[in-house]
Amino acid sequence: MRVRIGSLVARLVGAAVVASLLLFVSTAAAIWWTARQDSRPVSDAIVVLGSAQYNGEPSSIFEARLDHARKLYEEGVAPVIVTVGGGADGDVTTEAEAGVEYLAGEGGVPRGDLLAVPEGSDTLESVRAVARVFDERGWGSAVLVTDPWHAMRSERMAEDAGIDAESSPTRQGPAVQTRTTQFWYILRETPAYLVYRATGESVSGAPGIG
Repeated sequence: MRVRIGSLVARLVGAAVVASLLLFVSTAAAIWWTARQDSRPVSDAIVVLGSAQYNGEPSSIFEARLDHARKLYEEGVAPVIVTVGGGADGDVTTEAEAGVEYLAGEGGVPRGDLLAVPEGSDTLESVRAVARVFDERGWGSAVLVTDPWHAMRSERMAEDAGIDAESSPTRQGPAVQTRTTQFWYILRETPAYLVYRATGESVSGAPGIG
């Protein structure tokens, strides 16, 4: 009897391991697939998810996102670019405000078409802050600009927050430099996505992405 029970437990554990592995692989494949899509429907706003900034200067990752958002704006995807992201203790500004300054300066985007939402220390907080602004302004749709591997989780969070969201990931910057870099970003983003779907909470995914 004990042998039978032990065998059953071993089979159940084995089945659970296989199921978990299949879930991880299928999610990673979905992240990879979403990363290669580029949706640009006419929307209420282009939303640039923040990344690091240094004394008001966007990091290379953030700069790549901002440049891509400017191109979408120039193509008429949306009349407004929303930058989002808070600041850390000691920062002279926020990610959102640094993004606006970059787009208004080097990008040449009129300030009237820029909106900073200086809130959020991770993607979930930022998306929820943007959703509140959308509600206040009567907006419903957005094109999200972030790194490719972050697109699927960002879309899901935005949809859960009540935004009709699609993504147009940037194709430049450190996150897409080499296949090895892409592999590690997907490897780190996959559990972050699974944890969000299971708990509704945010954890850090790829480097520079919360």
